[in-house]
Amino acid sequence: MAAPLYVTQSGRLFHAGLILIVTVGLPARGKTHISRALERYLRWLGVKTRVYSLGDYRRKVLGGAQNVPPDYFATESPRSEATNALRRRIKNELEEQIHDFYTVEGGQVCILDANSGSKKSRKEIYQKFESRGVHVIFLESLCDKEEIITANIRSVKLSSPDYAGWDADRAVADYWGRIRDQEQQYETVTEDEGPFIKVMNVGERIEVNRIEGYLQTRCCFYLMNIHVQPRTIYFARSGQSLIEHSYKADSDLSPAGWEYAERLKAAVVARRKALREEKKANGEVVSSQENPLIIWTSARRRAYHTAWPFVSAGYKVVQKPIMSEINPGVWDGLSTQEAMELYPDEWDRFLSDPYAHRAPRAESYHDLSVRLEPVIFEMERQRDDLLILAHASVIRCLLAYLVGLPPNEVPAVEIARGDLVEVTPASYGVISRAFHFWSGEGRGGATGENLYENFAESTSGKGSVLADSGVNFAADAISMEREAEEEEALDKEAQATSVARKIKGKLLRRLGSSGEAARSAPSLPGLAENSLEEQDGSSHDRRQTQSRDERTTGSDAGYEEDDVLSEGDGESREGSRARASESSYILYDQFMILGHLRGRAYPPSPASPMIL
Repeated sequence: MAAPLYVTQSGRLFHAGLILIVTVGLPARGKTHISRALERYLRWLGVKTRVYSLGDYRRKVLGGAQNVPPDYFATESPRSEATNALRRRIKNELEEQIHDFYTVEGGQVCILDANSGSKKSRKEIYQKFESRGVHVIFLESLCDKEEIITANIRSVKLSSPDYAGWDADRAVADYWGRIRDQEQQYETVTEDEGPFIKVMNVGERIEVNRIEGYLQTRCCFYLMNIHVQPRTIYFARSGQSLIEHSYKADSDLSPAGWEYAERLKAAVVARRKALREEKKANGEVVSSQENPLIIWTSARRRAYHTAWPFVSAGYKVVQKPIMSEINPGVWDGLSTQEAMELYPDEWDRFLSDPYAHRAPRAESYHDLSVRLEPVIFEMERQRDDLLILAHASVIRCLLAYLVGLPPNEVPAVEIARGDLVEVTPASYGVISRAFHFWSGEGRGGATGENLYENFAESTSGKGSVLADSGVNFAADAISMEREAEEEEALDKEAQATSVARKIKGKLLRRLGSSGEAARSAPSLPGLAENSLEEQDGSSHDRRQTQSRDERTTGSDAGYEEDDVLSEGDGESREGSRARASESSYILYDQFMILGHLRGRAYPPSPASPMIL
């Protein structure tokens, strides 16, 4: 169960009644993806919801495809009586489980994931559950794009138990045969059958009929925001700040924080490369062009300055003030021991319910979840890869939605600074992994515990995450420090080469002609990269300069109007000082940039374009 946004004693919204959503559509139309996504959202809203898959239950009863009767999926030729009896038994048993979910377990919304391609079968389900006081809605998924269907077959269906051990091309051909067979008998939902929601190409277009009430309309709104395009969502904490334990200070990054920001960028780039190679090795279709990456940060300084290396590399970075960390209220700046001593009553109430308790002038995790609801919809709409660079409390709430954390575990999830959490939405849920890329200052304390920005985000005294929950990110993180360090070294080398070229061009422009630059510009390590052609040009310029120096002070014939003459070389003392000052300014720029490329992190200026 996901951490609920709203909670009632019965687990039901009293005004919504019991609802059965029956999926309709041909195979490989994204019905399972839509069902699981809708289940995740309704659970997060606090509605007790469950998906019942007819295919999963059939596999549970019969096993893989080798145990299914040959005429089980036949539509043209008549099935044997034994096969028809088997199909009725599986269908009736699953429908009875749905009824028990309403009456015994107190559930409110069931989603029946099945094809339901004939009007006759839909009419039987409608009459059966409407007579029991359950409101039936048909959710039809239509798709007219063959590339979406083929991608769905390869990414989802081939990994199901039906095709365990099959050759990939043979399995795809077999599944396409099953689709063609059912297309001839398929009947779309019509208005006279009852309320329905039709989704074209998984969110491209939606048609609704007789949808009423708060919960039903929320389902429609959610379905308008989802898609099945493959993408990956990354989560990482911001770097260490100068003042760590103050919510009000909003301080900038520390020197270690700037180093962390560079390493994070390298880790993300390295991980995205490795993920593409993993997909190729698994036989998945990988596009020739990498999916774009968008970075979201909060408006706090330590968050959006951690994204500075991404801005410098040309990535799109978006600030979202709504993603600020949880407000600690009167506990701001206090340690666990100080909070216990100064506010003993509040501490006791907090321990009884860490998710919902709100300290004076503070936010609870429940309040934070309500605040982040618009972010969840925007996250579902996002088709590009996404890096959410935020605070531990924000990451916990968003992960609670994605991976389905129970509310009592949300405040206790360890999100270590230096870990990159990777979440990949899939048809049957999400796949989540964590990768460790940083062990420097700001990650852990002297005793090894993870460090957090303020006490409200700390896990101290907030329970624990179950060992078998699958979301112990800090404990299960896979090390990728070496890969991140190597990627960072390659990135700095490329930056040094690029900046060296730019500095050289800047010198030539500021000092006038290329001849003057060759004569007066100081040489810096890494800048001596003249080609033979450049050397020939410099020799020619030096000859011109020598002939010009041989002229006397009074001999000003042939001088340009902008030339300023002085003793010795025709340049005034004021002009000499101005030129020297300009050269000093250029040298300062060079050493600042080269110092940064050698590992010294300099903070951006107040006029930095990072402030979006």
